[in-house]
Amino acid sequence: MSSFVKNADIRQEDFDWGRIGWRLTPERNARTLVVMDVTLEPGEGHAFHRHPGQEEMIIVKQGEITQFLEQESTTLRALDSVFIAEGVIHASYNDGTETAHLQVIIGPSLGEGTGYGLEDVSGEEPWASLR
Repeated sequence: MSSFVKNADIRQEDFDWGRIGWRLTPERNARTLVVMDVTLEPGEGHAFHRHPGQEEMIIVKQGEITQFLEQESTTLRALDSVFIAEGVIHASYNDGTETAHLQVIIGPSLGEGTGYGLEDVSGEEPWASLR
């Protein structure tokens, strides 16, 4: 079912690493995509993890982040993006001085709840001592 998504309709959820605004999920009748607005305050970051069976695109809308793909990193600024293939370990950190706003698209949806699957590897080596 197609629908408009107004800002007031976006369910916000706080995590210890930042905030997600759930824009499109199976709960909103989406079958193949998950779309999130992610906010990272200075000093916050989503530690090393992977999404088994899912690909991801992160688009920086405002601010900047240090983006890791496995052990390689780069700075992404407004309008830069990164494609993350299925199962690739990655992390995003706001090392800047202003709030970073990201648009995140993940697919395929896992089909229930938020449609988002995550495996945290931040406590494992080499990820635990990489940053």
